[in-house]
Amino acid sequence: MDFLRDILLALHIIGIAALLGGFLFQMKAMGAGTARMLPGMWHGALVMLVTGVALVGLLEAGDGTVNHIKVGVKLLILVVIAALVYLRRDDEAVPTPVFGTVGLLTVANIFIAVLW
Repeated sequence: MDFLRDILLALHIIGIAALLGGFLFQMKAMGAGTARMLPGMWHGALVMLVTGVALVGLLEAGDGTVNHIKVGVKLLILVVIAALVYLRRDDEAVPTPVFGTVGLLTVANIFIAVLW
């Protein structure tokens, strides 16, 4: 069970890396107003969603305790991120406030995971 949890956690971290990496890669373009939602950002959000739900399921199935409020807040933030990325994935240029919101929410999700 620990091995499966570790694999899911590694995939979850890869998903956040894809999402944050796509944002950081486009920061210069964001300043110019030509930022795009990269396909890796959408895939990263999906990987995070699937692995996050699986990690919570494993924790619920085992002896671990789950902070449901924290999980709910992180899930809500991730759903907003995924919706913004999905809805703007075909746009040639995403408005700077929308793109900045994706980055801000991604970083907020990381801080919630680490500090809460």
